[in-house]
Amino acid sequence: MQNNHLSRHARQVLTVTQGKAQLHGPGSDPSIARSWLRCLEDYHLDPAQSMAPTVLEHGRVLESRERLQQVLQIAGNEMNSLHQQLSGAGHAVLLTDARGVILNCVTAATERRGFERAGLWLGADWSEAREGTNGIGTCLVERQALTIHQDEHFRGRHTGLTCSASPVFDPHGELLAVLDVSSARPDVSRQSQFHTMALVNLSAKMIESCYFLRYFENQWLLRFHLQAESVGLFSEGLLAFDGDGRICAVNQSALNLLATVRGGALGKSVEMFFDCALDELFSRATTHASASWPLRTRDGRLLFASLRGQVRQPVPPSLPTPVPGAKVEKAGTICLLDPALQHDFRRAVRVFERDVPLLINGETGSGKEAFAKAVHQASQRRDRAFVALNCASIPESLIESELFGYRGGSFTGARKEGMRGKLQQADGGTLLLDEIGDMPLALQTRLLRVLEDRMVVPIGGEPQAVNVRIISATHRNLLGRVEDGSFREDLYYRLNGLEVALPALRERSDKAQLLDFILAEEAGDQAISVEPAARDGLLAFAWPGNVRQLRNVLRTLVALCDDGCIKLRDLPPIVRQGAVAAAPLPQGKSELPLEDAERTALLSSLEQHRWHMTHVAAQLGVSRNTLYRKLRKHGIARSL
Repeated sequence: MQNNHLSRHARQVLTVTQGKAQLHGPGSDPSIARSWLRCLEDYHLDPAQSMAPTVLEHGRVLESRERLQQVLQIAGNEMNSLHQQLSGAGHAVLLTDARGVILNCVTAATERRGFERAGLWLGADWSEAREGTNGIGTCLVERQALTIHQDEHFRGRHTGLTCSASPVFDPHGELLAVLDVSSARPDVSRQSQFHTMALVNLSAKMIESCYFLRYFENQWLLRFHLQAESVGLFSEGLLAFDGDGRICAVNQSALNLLATVRGGALGKSVEMFFDCALDELFSRATTHASASWPLRTRDGRLLFASLRGQVRQPVPPSLPTPVPGAKVEKAGTICLLDPALQHDFRRAVRVFERDVPLLINGETGSGKEAFAKAVHQASQRRDRAFVALNCASIPESLIESELFGYRGGSFTGARKEGMRGKLQQADGGTLLLDEIGDMPLALQTRLLRVLEDRMVVPIGGEPQAVNVRIISATHRNLLGRVEDGSFREDLYYRLNGLEVALPALRERSDKAQLLDFILAEEAGDQAISVEPAARDGLLAFAWPGNVRQLRNVLRTLVALCDDGCIKLRDLPPIVRQGAVAAAPLPQGKSELPLEDAERTALLSSLEQHRWHMTHVAAQLGVSRNTLYRKLRKHGIARSL
């Protein structure tokens, strides 16, 4: 049966590549026909041949990940968010390098084996020359976002896949990576991929913009758009220039807005494109570039812009402004005005100084890494390295090398000079093992030995002494994991010298001060106020995403604030709805008490299960379809 399918597909490919036009089917798309022709004539591939994927050696994968370390860090959160937006089931979110080699994959653990059987391995080469027409490889050749749906693949063995891919370019217009969403579900239609393709393209642009901003964080950076409210969003133009006003880099949006090409902008003066003297431009710079102002191009078009950089007027040095009322002096850059949190912080610093391991527990987004870094900064190790390793974001096959490092030449593809692991990088300082509950069982044994012996053994190397303090963090119930056998009991008690349970944002008594603290950080030099109704709405919301969600909402509100005041209507719909739901009903006079009770129960369950619809439906005893119908009935929606 499989052979018949491969033969039919091969005949279809040959028909198209022989120049016989098709009105319907995969061969009717000119880009697919071009790719099929390349596969036959340039790569000499056989569409009926079923070959295992080409997978790079472990060392070469590590080397590629190290080269793209910043991109992988930026893309990690975006890939997880994209996977959640696609409801997860049946999707793999992949990031490759510019050669088409898979460097990271986000998928459900139960589905990982299925995608690996389809060839989507970490380190697998999905270039067009290796695997024929496919989302990743053809995106690399065409340099544009595209979807390859089932029979549009060149190789018959890949016709069960549907892949939507978008290129990620660096600030100089060179291909940096490819972001891809692949599905192996047979019921995926091409029309259903329009939504997926839009999300993939949006995520790729977000990664591009974040990488651009980080790449030129020490340069003058002009951000501009046709609409003032779009400055700070992914569609904005980005232009980096040096102290003489010479353009170093531009993104594609900037080239479009300026109606020029990259070669016509690089090395030129900013004054050639904007009707603004260089000194005047420099005088508008702020360190956070949050406020936008009108800026005309040389041909008279009106844009809105902000400039990130140091103001050129000499200013006297100033000490950091302390948080009003703060009782903890060395808490880094976090707000610790909740009395219980202050108490826990003081205890954490005291035991940390005595080399007692800390275990920080708290919901996702509650600030575990910020708390750990503040403890490090308040300790005598503040001048040494603070190194964080997220055990959940690194593929299982690579985490050993990331943590312990390896000796040069210890395995095929290893770099000659080897690689220092995170434990060695943190020597003399602090290592944060974030999401420790997701560490593979085999590595737990090696970590326990390091904690006991204070010796690190790189892969293929000799034992090396390390002086490192360990802080662990997790949102999982580690004792539950000990009971089910997925976490070592002896490691749990070794890491749990002192356990600090960070409160969720909704439980903190300093929520108001924290709001002001984060708003001041995000506003920078911009004076932003919050009207009382909006402030009450922000404080009344339950914040299921905790401090991380609050910061993201405030960052967006600051970016879109034109008149210096955030109003209730500016808040995201989910925050406004939550505020209304949390407001006390007027003395039991509701005309629909049952409706109010149902809405309250829905919001409470959604908050409890962090909007995991399957768990919410199970708790309420209804089907997912019924749950979605009730959410629409009550106007409850989650903001993205």
